[in-house]
Amino acid sequence: MVVDTISELILKPLTTNEIKPKGWLLRQIQIQAEGLSGNLDKFWPDIKESKWIGGDKEGWERVPYWLDGFIPLAYLLNDDDMKKRAKKYIDAIIHGQEDDGWICPCSKVERERYDMWALFLLLKVLVVYYECSKDGRIEEVIYKATKNLDRHIDRFTIFNWASTRWFEMLIPIYWLYERRNEDWLLNLAIKMKAQGFDYQALYENWPYEKPQAFGHWSQMNHVVNQAMAIKSLALFSRISKQEEDKTFAELMIEKLFEYHGTATGIFTGDECLSGNSPIQGTELCSVAEFMYSLEHLIQITGETKWADKLEYIAYNALPATISPDMWTHQYDQLVNQVECSRIEEGSQPFNTNNGEAHLYGLEPHYGCCTSNFNQAWPKFALSAFMTTDKGIACVTLAPSTVETAINDVDVKISLSTDYPFHNKLIFCVNVSEPVEFAFDIRIPGFSSSATVNGADTKSGEFYTISKTWNNEETIEVVLQFETEFIERPENMVAVRRGPLLYSIAIEEEWKMVNYGNKEKLRVFPHCDYELFPKSQWNYGYADKKIEYTFNGVSDIPFSTKEAPIKAKAKVVEIDWPKTNGVVTKVPVDRKPISQLIKEVTLLPYGCTNLRMTEVPYIDLEK
Repeated sequence: MVVDTISELILKPLTTNEIKPKGWLLRQIQIQAEGLSGNLDKFWPDIKESKWIGGDKEGWERVPYWLDGFIPLAYLLNDDDMKKRAKKYIDAIIHGQEDDGWICPCSKVERERYDMWALFLLLKVLVVYYECSKDGRIEEVIYKATKNLDRHIDRFTIFNWASTRWFEMLIPIYWLYERRNEDWLLNLAIKMKAQGFDYQALYENWPYEKPQAFGHWSQMNHVVNQAMAIKSLALFSRISKQEEDKTFAELMIEKLFEYHGTATGIFTGDECLSGNSPIQGTELCSVAEFMYSLEHLIQITGETKWADKLEYIAYNALPATISPDMWTHQYDQLVNQVECSRIEEGSQPFNTNNGEAHLYGLEPHYGCCTSNFNQAWPKFALSAFMTTDKGIACVTLAPSTVETAINDVDVKISLSTDYPFHNKLIFCVNVSEPVEFAFDIRIPGFSSSATVNGADTKSGEFYTISKTWNNEETIEVVLQFETEFIERPENMVAVRRGPLLYSIAIEEEWKMVNYGNKEKLRVFPHCDYELFPKSQWNYGYADKKIEYTFNGVSDIPFSTKEAPIKAKAKVVEIDWPKTNGVVTKVPVDRKPISQLIKEVTLLPYGCTNLRMTEVPYIDLEK
């Protein structure tokens, strides 16, 4: 394969200087800044005392993971204190770079066994920092580190996490090539693929139709690796120019969802792929990384289907595994989750994680998610608008504003909406002087119908308005959604309406885990909690008529107590027990305990902490 350039992106991302969240999305990232994400460097040893800044704690992935979200969060909020704290880490990392370009915190004798995944991640972070800050030092730092990597892997090929995540290095390589245009960078990209794990061979000969035996752990079916790798060959297609590379993500997603999919739009993995049971867990890191993969697929292909998937995960699986105040999170979320209490070893539903992985806390089970989950919301906010060869596209639907220039004319487009909780979108387009460009509005594929300024349009496509724009113009988009009862394994169903999945709400009691007076780290507000149910969960749907009420978005968008939208459904009680705090995979008996039909509240999945999502439909006429 002769490589002489890289292909252009169909949709090009904008920066924190051009996109700003507003409305409920702004409030959501403010909550994140007020919670764990915005405070980890103040108290968590793996960030506060990391080897990356001269300390003696973890000096591998956790600081880069945290910075990957903290940096865009700081700049989206234009928070001077957060920017200053981010710069402190960047300054220390740059100061630690050695003359030969090596930048990771280890001794020279340790280099040959250093897992270079941390470098790939760090260089991605430096790209993010440059795009936010325009710091003039960054390009040379990345150049020297990448040169060093090119020499290093000729002697010490990549292994372990670097091997299974080789494609992540393509992101800083491409960024650098667009600035330096040096052929060795493209050759390095080819070396990365040659030395990296071959996901194509794995998925074309798929061995993971079922979860592996309890306790068996493998890099090859590790859930976060799969979530990351979904973008792998699409990224490489910018070099190969091969259509099959660009579409490989479709094969991966087909296999993952056929054997390990859930109603939430994410696949199970705790930490390895775990089947399609609603009581298997999904690691939070995989949610954040699947979103990031989809953002790249959108840019490379320009296809709206990837934006549909991105939104669905962002509005369901992401908020459901983080407490509404964003001070605590789970390592594993369960689709049917009636209790989050400590489970004795050997009794947990997880194949490879311990019985505390589903607690809400600082670092349940393992701390990678503590540092990594915070990239999801800021990067999602940055996916709202992108540029095209002919203008601007609204890619994901969330309240936000873009300010940029087209043909040297200032253009501002603002989206006001309570979507996904409500169905109306109001765009306001302002231009400083007349200018011609195309404005593309994505109409979600899960809308049953849609209108733009009263005119019918197709779902699952971009609606394009190409014209000369003058002064200020308003565009109104109205989306219609229908209730769907999604079929799930074991003759179960889940309720979905448009971009939101719904769950039977369970009242909850939060109990702080008491680790004793000597505990200094897991203390309020960054403490651990067990959650216990205070209402019933053992129901099956008895009617397909669901009634919805929009209540407006509160100060906490994904609030359990003040959910923006609620629904009422008719159910009957069935025999569905729990053991060790976990419901059985399916009910013991689907015959109603009584003929009494009850009305229960359904909440958006993302507004729940305890929930029943995949349940049977009981036909009372049989």
